[in-house]
Amino acid sequence: MRGVAVQASSLESFVQLISVLVIFIFVLGVTYVATRWIAGYQKGHSLSRNLRVVETLKLTSNQYIQIVEAGDEYLVIAISKDEVRLLTKLTEDQLKELPKDGALAEISTESFKEAFEKIKKRIPKK
Repeated sequence: MRGVAVQASSLESFVQLISVLVIFIFVLGVTYVATRWIAGYQKGHSLSRNLRVVETLKLTSNQYIQIVEAGDEYLVIAISKDEVRLLTKLTEDQLKELPKDGALAEISTESFKEAFEKIKKRIPKK
């Protein structure tokens, strides 16, 4: 009689385990489908025909300079934690004159060896 009770208990535990696994897989599937649907919904609503970020330059962890295309104008804005400020407006011709690599500062043509030699000269010898 005891053997039958142990077998029934084992079978019951196995059925519970399978049930929990099926429920877990079902919840994962529903979560995946819901996440994909929400992402598609937000993507469709965030597409804008009039605003586009052309370029972003990170200054610090929470400060950026961005070039934003707003209709036919290009705006250079400064973004910080608490505010957004318009720095200037650019024309399309001015935008094309900017360096292609995204750097707004002058590009150095100095080689690494030359820069290393300059730094080496500044270090006092013992």
